[in-house]
Amino acid sequence: MDIDIGIKKEDREDIAEKLQVLLADTYNLYFKTHAYHWNVTGPRFQPLHDIFEQQYNELWTATDEIAERIRSLGFNAPIGWSDIEKRTTITEDNGVPGADTMIANLVKGHEALSRTAKTLVDAADKAGDTATDDLVSPRVSYHEKTAWMLRALLE
Repeated sequence: MDIDIGIKKEDREDIAEKLQVLLADTYNLYFKTHAYHWNVTGPRFQPLHDIFEQQYNELWTATDEIAERIRSLGFNAPIGWSDIEKRTTITEDNGVPGADTMIANLVKGHEALSRTAKTLVDAADKAGDTATDDLVSPRVSYHEKTAWMLRALLE
């Protein structure tokens, strides 16, 4: 069935591809944050365990919203881990890092998501896609604020 929501097919496709990267990065950062929640140790265990839990819950909610926007544009969300893996810009850990490295890795992840989201805001603005803009602009704010708060833990 044709989709006529006031956004050209080429623009919808470009935005959907960028949303797929955002989804892959969000899902990958969700998993990394959840794994850190499970594996963090040391004198800051409790506060970091709690912070990571808040963050992975927020990231999990975001994955559903992003995937549903991809579907609304008429394209498929990633269907398996290989689909996520080929799109993500978030690097995987080799082993369990210490608490400070966990925090630094999450800063890098949130900064990457902020950059990815900003490319989407630009594409959505050019295409007149207010729904994607409304979804993604708060993601930029969230990731930049979260990166700042995590950086503060390392100072």
